[in-house]
Amino acid sequence: MPIRTMLAGGTSRTTGSPGAPDSAPGETGTPAKARARRAGLRGEGAWGWLFVSPMVLVLGLFMVLPILMALWVSLLHWDGQSNPFSGQADFVGLDNYRTLLTQDGLDRTLFATSLRNNAYYVLLTVPLQTLLALGLALVVNQRLLRGRSALRTTFFFPSVTSSIAVSTVFLFLFQGSGAVNSMLTWIGVKGPNWFADPRGVLSVILGGLGIIDPERPTGVLADHSVMGLSWFEWLSGPSVAMCTLIMLAVWTTSGTFMLIFLAALQNIPRELEESAAIEGVNRRQLLRHVTLPALRPVLFLVLTLGLISTWQVFDQVYVMGQGAPGNTTLTPAFLSYSAGFGNSDFGQGSAIAFILLALILILTAFQRWALRERGARTGRNR
Repeated sequence: MPIRTMLAGGTSRTTGSPGAPDSAPGETGTPAKARARRAGLRGEGAWGWLFVSPMVLVLGLFMVLPILMALWVSLLHWDGQSNPFSGQADFVGLDNYRTLLTQDGLDRTLFATSLRNNAYYVLLTVPLQTLLALGLALVVNQRLLRGRSALRTTFFFPSVTSSIAVSTVFLFLFQGSGAVNSMLTWIGVKGPNWFADPRGVLSVILGGLGIIDPERPTGVLADHSVMGLSWFEWLSGPSVAMCTLIMLAVWTTSGTFMLIFLAALQNIPRELEESAAIEGVNRRQLLRHVTLPALRPVLFLVLTLGLISTWQVFDQVYVMGQGAPGNTTLTPAFLSYSAGFGNSDFGQGSAIAFILLALILILTAFQRWALRERGARTGRNR
């Protein structure tokens, strides 16, 4: 029942039953003020959506809508000459995906070859560019180093150079009689014909050690296959030609990631380094126990950007061989392009693109899980 309480000055007010709050939880003041505050928040939300609506419309028109259209095309057999949303295009459902993943044939073999090539490209490029970028960032972050600005510019310059121009320069450097082979002759090494050598690096090394015969592999490696490729073809390593693409990617991308690491290093409080110095920690221990833990979020960013960009490599492949020699530089991105614009099979090209998208999302999620903070408590302390 209501209770009348006496206030100072002889006035009184009526409250609810004992223990009941005068207003709803989270509300301050009278109910009228609370309703006015909620109305104000709704108004702010409406104004916020109004201000961001142009960008939402742009993203929806030029990103979301094309993705949905490409997804529909991946379910068709479409040559690009008719309207894919009319009855002129044949609806085949998941046949494009089955052709690439389960049905024996040239299409699946080429797709498996592109996945193998790109997998080696990712496994070598991402760690190398990350380590090189971190090393360069640690060097130019030294406070007593002279010419730090000049070094930063020098290291970053390849990243802002046109990839087409850099690829063309690498074609001249790594040709049979190019500058790289000329320098190798100075130390008594005969360089290979880089862009015309389809041999896998691991198979060449194992063949040189006499462990296997790269020309005629036998045993389990030759008798078993996955997606149309034998185990030997999967495990033979990147080709000599692909190694040039890996060196190009590491050289051109390390500068960008160096700047990201450098910004993170300069954001680490100096008090941590000074405390570690007082405790007698050497540089190696400081890097392991102070610097790297502080760089964990940035490390995840760099690895994720590197993973995405390496699985989408296209322009270097297009300039430096278009899959040659022997499809050992073929990648899924270039295979998707050639299927659509070369073979007029845009359905299969779109299917390759969406398989690649799913693969990138799965690997990114795994990478996030692998780099998560360990030892964090999920429950509340009681």
